Amino acid sequence: MAEPLRVVVTGAAGQIAYSLLYMVAKGDVFGPNQPLILHLLDIPPMMGVLEGVVMELADCALPLLHGVVPTDDPAVAFNNVSAAFLVGAMPRKQGMERKDLLSANVKIFKVQGEALDKYAKKDVKVLVVGNPANTNALICSRYAPSIPRENFTAMTRLDQNRAQAQIAAKINVPVRKVSNLIIWGNHSSTQFPDASHAVVEVNGSVSSVPEVVKDQAWLNSVFVETVQKRGAAVINARKMSSAMSAAKAASDHMKDWFLGTAPERFVSMGVLSDGSYGAPKDVVFSFPVTIKAGKWEIVQGLKISDFARQLLDVTGKELEEERQEAIQIIEA
Repeated sequence: MAEPLRVVVTGAAGQIAYSLLYMVAKGDVFGPNQPLILHLLDIPPMMGVLEGVVMELADCALPLLHGVVPTDDPAVAFNNVSAAFLVGAMPRKQGMERKDLLSANVKIFKVQGEALDKYAKKDVKVLVVGNPANTNALICSRYAPSIPRENFTAMTRLDQNRAQAQIAAKINVPVRKVSNLIIWGNHSSTQFPDASHAVVEVNGSVSSVPEVVKDQAWLNSVFVETVQKRGAAVINARKMSSAMSAAKAASDHMKDWFLGTAPERFVSMGVLSDGSYGAPKDVVFSFPVTIKAGKWEIVQGLKISDFARQLLDVTGKELEEERQEAIQIIEA
């Protein structure tokens, strides 16, 4: 049996973590033969609730779970971890603007970046789930200079999964038959869900999604808007933000990062932009990536339509504005 892998989940007493911890602990993410020690970080007022989560993890009797470390101390939480799910953030409530969210959360991610820098393994893979995820990931990486910047990613997998489900429903095929949907840019309502390079398997043969959907107007309007606004729709219905689907997406993201993507398949991740596809540099931007041996690489050479170009520019501009605001908040 392998050495246990230390994995930290922040916001561990919260809604997303409640679904995520079970998926991770039962082997969905790091594989069925990888023992784990879970580090669970939350704020002091949540320690009582966290104790209940620890009891439940014990009561699941999960064979891969070799230990659980509940704590409100970042020094303990980030010590020697190989993977970090940064879920803990102030959640967006109904009627709240992203700007309000930014000022509350930037400070949290500065502190966590510093703790990762000091205590985590130098090859730690960091996934930021807490919103605004892209800018939080950027800030976090800035305060962890000893960890490679490409080891900080933001989650746009939930948007990818949402897009995949919408297309599968439209074509009336099982969701696993649809792949290579792209989420470009920010995990916000400016993101661009792009089906133009997606493929679907119908009766054993693979076709392009636009050819099968045969409705470009729908792909450019209803589809894009549904995915962009899905988070708000869930909040309206549930009176809380997406939790189970967010946990599943975080699992998918980290699993692909550790175990690699399938041949001919790419996935969307918010990663540090090198300016590919005319995206601004030095922001965390969602691109299609392939992953091999724990390293992601941006898929190159995809054709960008005029329609796509406009949307890429809008989301890129928003990320530059967020970066500017975040830096002002920290330096204030």
